[in-house]
Amino acid sequence: MRPFSPARFGAALTLGLALAFPALADPLPQGDPSALGFDAERLAAIDAKLQEHIDAGDMPGASILIARHGKIVHTAVLGDIRPDGPEMTRDAIFRIYSMTKPITSVAALMLVEQGKLEVGDTVSKYLPEYKEMTVATGTGDDGKPITEPAKREMTVHDLLRHTSGLTYGFFGQGPARKAYLDARAGDAARTNRENAADLAKLPLEHHPGEKWEYSRSTDVLGAVVEVVAGKPLGQVFEEMIFQPLGMTDTMFSVEDPALHERIAEPYPQYSKIGPYDMADPRVKVAFESGGGGLHSTLDDYSRFAQMLLNGGELDGARLLSPQTIAWMTSDHLGEAIVPGKYYLPGAGYTFGLGVAVREGDGIASDMGRKGEYRWGGAAGTAWWNDPMNDLQVVFMIQSRPKGGQMRPWLKSMVYAAMTDAQPTN
Repeated sequence: MRPFSPARFGAALTLGLALAFPALADPLPQGDPSALGFDAERLAAIDAKLQEHIDAGDMPGASILIARHGKIVHTAVLGDIRPDGPEMTRDAIFRIYSMTKPITSVAALMLVEQGKLEVGDTVSKYLPEYKEMTVATGTGDDGKPITEPAKREMTVHDLLRHTSGLTYGFFGQGPARKAYLDARAGDAARTNRENAADLAKLPLEHHPGEKWEYSRSTDVLGAVVEVVAGKPLGQVFEEMIFQPLGMTDTMFSVEDPALHERIAEPYPQYSKIGPYDMADPRVKVAFESGGGGLHSTLDDYSRFAQMLLNGGELDGARLLSPQTIAWMTSDHLGEAIVPGKYYLPGAGYTFGLGVAVREGDGIASDMGRKGEYRWGGAAGTAWWNDPMNDLQVVFMIQSRPKGGQMRPWLKSMVYAAMTDAQPTN
């Protein structure tokens, strides 16, 4: 492990940072931290804290980008890109897993704006096999789920807000989850459409529209997007989102050997997602998972985040209208929908269309402001936008579960570094 060196990382605080990385594709413009309302010493403390975790062996390396008012306040590139590997780089490629979900949700909302998809539509309009679903109510003596007919069909709205009744099989217990594991739901060898068809044969965890349950909803949403657009999901993303935003290093598989040295890797002991090893980005698979299949870089994801923070536009490329962004980041659960077994947004948060949304400055145990929206990835990556402070933060790491454990203190230290804040509305 290399010791922390202020000289090595201090350049991240200077205005000339963008010049140090001329090969990067269109990073956000560098700003003056002080003018943007941040204290340089407190920003450096974030780097030092991350370095402590690197030295402790929690991860080989990490990187973070903080931007305000559309300009970069701070970036840090720390440690190594992989165990016993070269130093971490600004353009390292990370498995972002569920940070794919907001991207899939944006693609769906773009189709809504084009009049090609309705959020209130039943999923069976696009995937007929979802017309008649069952819900698991228990387990029979033969070990198979006991089921009953679903009370209503799931809708695209349900897919966007995780109220479809679908679940995940790789964490938690229950008859529906066991059925997912037995059927190898989400098999990488199957296409989006094939995986969606396989899921339709399995019982739901809940009746649609009754509970929030983290699930393969966004995978099924990806299949809906493919049907509506008439193209594979990767092509949809490339044409509708990545090319317009200049996200040149975001992709489902990192097939080009020239990019392999840039792939960030975890320590072996922190490389499991449930019972499974982290996916190998170098291997092209049939399943382009809208719920968790993408790989990206610090600057690429910050461009996506800034587009949302700007109300759907970045550098002249408008993906969504400000009204759609406001709708996306509003409460879509209300009082009628209750949390399922694992309410990942947490206390103080509701859920919008593809993102958790903070309901107030208080209640939640982590720092933040009303209207903040966010999501993270299973390998530890995290992102949040704070519209009240016109702030975005992207954190890249490959370490499960260490990355998730770092998010609360990371948020605290980012807000602690702010020397001003917008008043509560």
